[in-house]
Amino acid sequence: MPEPVPAAKPEGEAPEEPVGEELPPADGEPGSTELTGLFVEKPPENVVAFTGSDITFVAKVDSSTLTRKPAMKWLKGKWMDLGSKAGKHFQFKETYDRNTKIYTYEMKIIKVVPGDAGGYRCEVTAKDKCDSSTFEISVEAAQQEEKEDILSAFKRADAGEDEGDLDFSALLKKPEKEEPDIDVWELLKNAHPSEYEKIAFKYGITDLRGMLKRLKKMKVEPKHSEAFLKKLESCYSVEKGKKIVLRCEVVDPDVQVKWLKNGQEIKPSAKYTLKSMRTHTRTHTHTHTHIIDKCFTEVFVKEPPVTITKLMDDYHVVVGERVEFEIEVSEEGAHVMWFFEDQELHKDKDMKYRFKKDGKKHMLIIQEATLDDIGMYHAWTNGGHTKGELEVEEKQLEVLQDIADLTVKATDQAVFKCEVSDDKVTGKWFKDGVEVLPSDRIKMTHVGRFHRLIIDNVKPEDAGDYTFIPDGYALSLSAKLNFLEPPKIHLDTTGNMVSQNTIIVVAGNKLRLDVEITGEPAPTVVWSKGDKPITETEGRIRVESRKDLSSFVIEGAERDDEGNYTICVTNPAGEDKAVLFIKIVDVPDPPEHVKCTSVGEDCATIVWEAPKFDGGAPVKGYLMERKKKGSSRWTKLNFDVYPSTTYEAKRMIEGILYEMRVFAVNSIGMSQPSLNSKPFMPIAPTSEPTRLTVHDVTDSTCSLKWLAPERIGAGGLDGYVIEYCKEGGDKTRHYAYNIICNKNLIPLPWVVANQELCERQGFVVRGLPVGEKINFRVVAVNVAGRSPPALLSQPVTIREIVEHPKIRLPRELRTKYIRRVGEKINLVVPFQGKPRPVASWYKDGQPIDPKMVNVRNSNVDTILFIRSAEREHSGKYELVLQIENLEDRATIEIRVVEKPGPPVNVRVTDVWGFNAALEWEPPKDDGNCEVTGYTIQKADMKTKEWFTVYEHNRRTNCTASDLIMGNEYMFRVYSENLCGLSEEPRLSKNTAVIAKTGATLSNPYKEKDMNCMPKFTQPLVDRSVVAGYSTAISCSVRGFPKPKIIWMKNRMIIGEDPKYLMQNNQGVLTLNIRKPSTFDGGKYSCMAVNELGQDEVECKLDVRGTSKGEQGWGLEMGGRGRDKGRCYRCSKLNIDWVYHDSIKY
Repeated sequence: MPEPVPAAKPEGEAPEEPVGEELPPADGEPGSTELTGLFVEKPPENVVAFTGSDITFVAKVDSSTLTRKPAMKWLKGKWMDLGSKAGKHFQFKETYDRNTKIYTYEMKIIKVVPGDAGGYRCEVTAKDKCDSSTFEISVEAAQQEEKEDILSAFKRADAGEDEGDLDFSALLKKPEKEEPDIDVWELLKNAHPSEYEKIAFKYGITDLRGMLKRLKKMKVEPKHSEAFLKKLESCYSVEKGKKIVLRCEVVDPDVQVKWLKNGQEIKPSAKYTLKSMRTHTRTHTHTHTHIIDKCFTEVFVKEPPVTITKLMDDYHVVVGERVEFEIEVSEEGAHVMWFFEDQELHKDKDMKYRFKKDGKKHMLIIQEATLDDIGMYHAWTNGGHTKGELEVEEKQLEVLQDIADLTVKATDQAVFKCEVSDDKVTGKWFKDGVEVLPSDRIKMTHVGRFHRLIIDNVKPEDAGDYTFIPDGYALSLSAKLNFLEPPKIHLDTTGNMVSQNTIIVVAGNKLRLDVEITGEPAPTVVWSKGDKPITETEGRIRVESRKDLSSFVIEGAERDDEGNYTICVTNPAGEDKAVLFIKIVDVPDPPEHVKCTSVGEDCATIVWEAPKFDGGAPVKGYLMERKKKGSSRWTKLNFDVYPSTTYEAKRMIEGILYEMRVFAVNSIGMSQPSLNSKPFMPIAPTSEPTRLTVHDVTDSTCSLKWLAPERIGAGGLDGYVIEYCKEGGDKTRHYAYNIICNKNLIPLPWVVANQELCERQGFVVRGLPVGEKINFRVVAVNVAGRSPPALLSQPVTIREIVEHPKIRLPRELRTKYIRRVGEKINLVVPFQGKPRPVASWYKDGQPIDPKMVNVRNSNVDTILFIRSAEREHSGKYELVLQIENLEDRATIEIRVVEKPGPPVNVRVTDVWGFNAALEWEPPKDDGNCEVTGYTIQKADMKTKEWFTVYEHNRRTNCTASDLIMGNEYMFRVYSENLCGLSEEPRLSKNTAVIAKTGATLSNPYKEKDMNCMPKFTQPLVDRSVVAGYSTAISCSVRGFPKPKIIWMKNRMIIGEDPKYLMQNNQGVLTLNIRKPSTFDGGKYSCMAVNELGQDEVECKLDVRGTSKGEQGWGLEMGGRGRDKGRCYRCSKLNIDWVYHDSIKY
């Protein structure tokens, strides 16, 4: 196909396509875009051009990240698209580099004029991305060219080794004639309006409407008309397909007005609308004329540039052949001009040419080509150009009908026939290079342009290559005579064939079946599975064909590949078929539904179902494995295949959860394992319950009690089943028997009394008949089943017995019951009696107030409950138990106590030596219990630190000894009872002054200033302790006033953490750490602060982890009293031990 060439005719043509580059297809414009950096190279921002010079702008776009071809627009100002002005002045070019995936866009301005100055923009869009670049062009007057050396103009450039040599070959060329510049304004001014469109098409005028408006102003105003008030405009311009309204006004509204187009009257129709409303309106395009008094107008239809979408092809024909040049344009009905060399072709002038239009297709047809038609043919539109070359050769000997290959059977006739263009041409026939001579079977004929070779009674030796050579021409016609042989399939029944036409393939293996095929000509082979042909030559299942051999291949055979396969071979002599059955064998599927049906003490019975698919081979048996739950180690249970689907697994440990899985085995191999069975545990039923007794009997119920079985086992105990039957049955069986009048025994089953398992060791059987003798038995149940039953030694008569009411007062309630204020009181008093007795409570002879005390009664006990005890709850409570006229009484004394008040009138009665006598009176409030003693404390008036003198002093006086001479003391006394010390002490009314005795100093005593900042006299010492053993760190400090002590761990203040106990005894500071762990190690510091300053000491505590060798003897304990623990040395559990202040092992 010829390449597009630059336009040389009209302006406004489409940009030429790039030469030697292939562009990717352009997709549709994107719906939305975002601004991104798509430009690799942009035009310079400011460019200065000289008038009359050419200038080129280049922009490059990287399309490696784009999914579609980018679209480029060159704009001037804000909106003027320069693509519509493409022609001699503006030229655009686009190229694409497949290696770098970069588009290069060029805009070239030919012979720059001052009007080209201004702002320009290039904009690229691609789907949802866009980018733009702006630049400015300044146009200046052309500068005077400097004189150059005349010889430099003739030097070669870009000539390799000859570069720089003189070259005068340009002077020998014929100078091209320069076409004189044509003034388009003068052409339009002097031309008839009907010629405007032709001039615009020829000279590439794109803004015809604007030029006509300016041309209208240049023309002389028309003379005034007496018939028209307002004439039509001199010209109108409208886009193709749009509506246009032509309006004029006449003097006489009744005058007859006619509209004409190119001299023909216009009639109203769907396309034309004529209205007379003192304003005559007309919708159409083209020239209109009014008769009598006339007014004219020109209508110009603006069409978009028509581009050529399909270029013209070159033709190479012989004389007399038909030539048809074809192009496609962008719009239907477009005007296309055809040229032969530089001459325009017209239908009327050139009868040998035909012009044909079919939608967007335009064709130039030459019916019979001659040597004069050789040359270049051009097609022009207002937006594009293409060309094609026609080459015509003289007519030579033509082969109108070539010899065809023949395939014949034995004894048939073979006829070779050919036709040439000249009926006078003779020739010779050859077979395999040897001339064929006529005989009885072989005949040669020549009739007109037809030449024939006839062979009768064809034999196998007649097969070969036959050639006809015309005399006098370097031309030969050849054909082959094939001797026909029916197709035949040759199957190899050895190898994988286990029976006739059956092939067994192991799943996953490769099958390659090579089938030898004979036949002449080579037959066509078709493989199919069922009715579906197999045509793939690549893939897992494919067919490979070679000469005389067809191969059917299955890579990695699967179960779905099993079935009947057919091979069918055909040729003109017949066909042959063969059916093969391919059987895929595989290991079987895993067995299904593996489950445990029963368990014993050390065994379990496992059942499963056979696999759904046996793999194409019978299942020989099964292999079993088991493992403990949570373990990953499987143990094989059998090494020889086991034929049954039920298996009893033995030698298991009772109480351990096991899982089972099963493998199926056939002749191919072993299947995948089945799903694991649900976990099961080998267990045995418990022994029978013990000591079954009757606890209570009423008219319809019987209450039973028993103890747990002696042997429970690993299966545990889920509950009990209570059963009963009437007297007369066999207690050892599941059925009881009654004797009826005809002396036949009818089995009476045991009746289950509880629908759900009873977890307690007692049960009340209800709904029993009054007066009947009933046998009872109890069975323990666990996951292994029922235990042997526990039976009563004799039947029970269902009848209620009256029992006197009796209160079983607990031992702690037989004496005074003391509780502190705020504690709860919960008294449970059991009783007995039948029928159910009525319990009533009284306080100090009056019924209790339910608002203060809560009472709940049951069949066997009564509960008195006080949520928060107060002093007013104290008193004597009486419980009265009544059954009809029988009753029983019990009295309970409750005392609610609290801490006492402080003593009264504490005073110092006497002071002598280093002693002081104190007296006081008992407190007014003893807390509702006896005052058991007093606590006396003293304090020096200087330090005001309190020290205990006596504790638990039972008298109301005491003597404080060992007082320091010269000091003044004050005293305070706490009362003490069962609840503890009183909340507040009572201070003595006076003080005790210990007078100084002996010599007196002559100099007056000067009191020493004791104030000093804190100072540690003994620092903290680093320690290393064993985790779990309590430890303490100590230091001592002095300072006055008494400093505030702050303990810190790793510079963090230790708050009210119960793990730490901080003590301060006369300046000796101790931090006790209870059972430290490795996390308690670190740096401990103690800070003393008072108003005069502060001091700090620090130590490091290292907590070592315990090991068996270091633990020694000891017990892990969690409270006080009797408990069970673990030995540190042997780690034995369930060690009973007793501890109070010391630990015993």
